[in-house]
This record gives sequence, C-alpha cells and structure tokens, in this order.
Amino acid sequence: MINKIKNLIVEIEDCKASSLEDIEALRIKYLSKKGEISQLMADFRNVAQEEKKQIGQMLNELKEKATNKINDLKEQHKSLDNVVQDIDLTKTSYPEYIGTRHPLSIVKDEIIDIFSRLGFSIAEGPEIEDDWHVFGSLNFAEDHPARDMQDTFFIQSQPDVILRTHTSSVQTRVMESTQPPIRIICPGRVYRNEAISYRAHCFFHQVEALYVDKNVSFADLKQVLLFFAKEMFGADTQIRLRPSYFPFTEPSAEMDISCNICGGKGCPFCKHTGWVEILGCGMVDPNVLEANGIDSKVYSGYALGMGIERITNLKYRVKDLRLFSENDIRFLDQFESAH
Repeated sequence: MINKIKNLIVEIEDCKASSLEDIEALRIKYLSKKGEISQLMADFRNVAQEEKKQIGQMLNELKEKATNKINDLKEQHKSLDNVVQDIDLTKTSYPEYIGTRHPLSIVKDEIIDIFSRLGFSIAEGPEIEDDWHVFGSLNFAEDHPARDMQDTFFIQSQPDVILRTHTSSVQTRVMESTQPPIRIICPGRVYRNEAISYRAHCFFHQVEALYVDKNVSFADLKQVLLFFAKEMFGADTQIRLRPSYFPFTEPSAEMDISCNICGGKGCPFCKHTGWVEILGCGMVDPNVLEANGIDSKVYSGYALGMGIERITNLKYRVKDLRLFSENDIRFLDQFESAH
C-alpha cells in the first residue's frame, strides 16, 4: 500500500487539464466516493497495526495533495478564461485612435471649476422654454426686440413655447423655487435667430452665474470678476467695467480684460485698444427678484453671463465660430494635449 500511495502522489502532481471537464474527471478519479483514494481508505482497515500510523499519515497527505491539485487546476483555468474574455477578437490590429475633448468642453469645465472654488453649484434647465421664464420673469418689456421672431426661435403651433435665448431662464427657475442664499452657475446651449457666419451662429453656449443673499453689493461682483479673469487668463490680467444696459440688471456693465495677446499694448485682435470684451454683468434688478418671489427689500444679488465660444476664442485664437460645430477632425486634433 505504501508504494501505491507514493505512486499516486507522483501521478497527482503530474496531472494537467485543459478544460473544466478534464478537471472534473480528475476529481472523480481520485476524490469521489468510488475514487482511488476512497478505495485506499477502505483498505486501510486491513493494514497491520504497526503500520497504521505511517500509512494513515501518508493517506492524509495524499488526499490533501489531490484536493490542492484540483483547486489549483480550477484557479489556473479561471485565470486563463478571464484573459480570453478580456481579448476583443474583433479589434483591429492597427493602433486605436483615442480622440480628444472638444475645446468648448475644455473651456466650459475650466469655467465651472473656477466658480466651484468660489462656492457656486451647477444648475440646469430645459432648452425648450416658455415666454415667462425667458422674458417675462426677467423684466423684458412686451415690445422688447428680443421677443421678435427675427431674434428668437418660436414654436409656430405654440406661440408661448420658444428655444431659450440665454441660460438666465435657469436662474429664474431656481429663484422661483428656492429661497436665498442662492449661488449658482448655469452652463448650457442657447439659440438665437441669426445668420450663420464666421462671427455668429444660430446656437452657441453660455455660462451664467447668480448670487442672491442679504447685503450683496457691486463690490462683491467686481471681486468675483477679477478672480475669474486672473484664474482664466493669467495673474497679470486686468479688468475694466463699462456702464451698459440689460433688462434684468441695474446697474449693468460690460467687462473687458486686458488683451492676452499683446498684454494690453494694442494689437489688431483688440483693435489697438488693449482691451477685449468678454462678458456682461450687473446687480439683479429688484423687479426680477419680486417677479420670482424674492423680497427685494431684504435680498440683493448680482448676475453675470459669458459666451463659452468667446472665451475659447480668446484662449485658443479660433477665428471662425463655425469650426466649433463642424466636427472637422483636423481642427479637433489640435486640442489633443489640452485635456
């Protein structure tokens, strides 16, 4: 019996299997109730008393080796199976093209990151809107030119339904459902009824910001604008604010930055002024606060908005707006390292 056990140990150590069926066959051969080890266990009762200790230890070792061998073969087969499953047999042998992020996405994410560090959270809303959220709640007069079909896309069968012309509609939705403090940014696509050219498009992208709380001042707005300009265009960037008009802010301003191409010295890009306009801003008009259920005697706020295409133009010197929506791979490949 001792020799038979030794032979089985050698035999089991040399076992190989190429499939689960082979492994199961080995298990049945050695470890099943009618297997060879079980047969030796049954014959153990006939072993002489003085040999029982030695043979008993050898049988236990044999069974342990057989069990470990079967388990090892199962693990090897499982690992091999996982490797095979991870291989895409339909994949081309040529290097796979990874692609790049769109420049507008790169700039949008950078803008969001800057305002997120100031405590602003993202708010989103529908692109198909109604007149109230796009115009009425934002203090637009009934005869304001923006309400004309020459400027806005209207749904012909439903005159009150339009494609939003700015993401300010998201601000009004937040204000009518949330009490201050409100600190949000609203990125998204907007639509204007304009002829498509190198400098204009019928759709583009905006990021607007809104902060409403007690004792919010124009000085707070100016500090946010200065921080944004330096983070986006560099620490040496300067800003200036020029009086302007928007129906939903009072006072209102346009913000310029020192030209990031010539450093403010004057060049063709900034029309030799040293300044480039990038956004509009102002204090939220009390009429807008009241129209959206916020007490203007208690709360005040500021708002600002910018075109993402405009910021992208300044960062990457893109002269034709149409390039952003034509999906020309030659154009997009230039931004491979930008992400």
